[in-house]
Amino acid sequence: MRWFWAAPVTLLLWVAWGQAPQENPKTPAVLENSGKPMRPPLQCTDEDIQVAGLSCTEEEPCPIYLELSALEPVGNKIVTVGNLHSDAATLSSILLLSSDNGKTWREPFERVRGATLERAQFVDFEHGWVAGETVQPLPRDPFILITADGGKTWRRQAIFDDARPGSILQVWFDSPTSGALVFDRGSSGDGPRYELYESPTGGDNWMVREASGNPIRIKRMPAEPGNSDWRLRSDSATKANRIEKRQGAGWAPIASFAVEVGMCKPPAVKEPEPPPEIPPDPNAEPAEKGAEKGTLSLPALRGDPASSKKRPQK
Repeated sequence: MRWFWAAPVTLLLWVAWGQAPQENPKTPAVLENSGKPMRPPLQCTDEDIQVAGLSCTEEEPCPIYLELSALEPVGNKIVTVGNLHSDAATLSSILLLSSDNGKTWREPFERVRGATLERAQFVDFEHGWVAGETVQPLPRDPFILITADGGKTWRRQAIFDDARPGSILQVWFDSPTSGALVFDRGSSGDGPRYELYESPTGGDNWMVREASGNPIRIKRMPAEPGNSDWRLRSDSATKANRIEKRQGAGWAPIASFAVEVGMCKPPAVKEPEPPPEIPPDPNAEPAEKGAEKGTLSLPALRGDPASSKKRPQK
């Protein structure tokens, strides 16, 4: 009985060892920095076109642009965030991370359809946050992306339990657990426009602390947050988003991403293939002249008088 139960286990182990490792199809592409503007892969499906309300066709595709709005360096890591958009609508958010001072880049979090990312902050080498909201068709449903492993993995946390219009104006964390944000409800709706929220749980939960019709500012937030030795700018000459680091009295290029990343169009529709031709049967008998074998002649079918003549009686 022991051999009976052990044999299947041994067989399974042998099969597992003999199989080659499978590649993860969801593994993000790695962008190599060769000095030229890099282009993140463009993912544009029929659903993306419909949700964004684009009028892209095979003959007239829609150009898609990359807009980077925030930059955060920490150690040898660089995080930059923004969105992909057309001339008329936002397609999705995008988060780009380099762990080797800008030599290679990848997307550690999936793109959020119809959303943008606008702010990024790390308080140490492990804990970081990125703020964003859905902007298609209008700003609403703000959220925070949270990492506790230096940007390797991220998780999405909504600010509110229910859907709400508005956007995040400011966000600031003092420690891995303590943070605050200012929410702008917009000009429409009843009640104060601006709300101050605080989180004692690293962004998992938010509690309102103040509401006012006048703009609110996080008191413990620096007047100019961010690292003054780094900057993100658009360069019209190279048509790229450039990441630069201060070097003496000037700025040294670290990496750049093309503004126009590609064209959005519906996938080509494949024409149905014609049915395969059936070769003639070499064993089939040849058809009779005038009519196929086993069929009635035309005169009989048409009721030809010649075919209906009476036969002489015997």
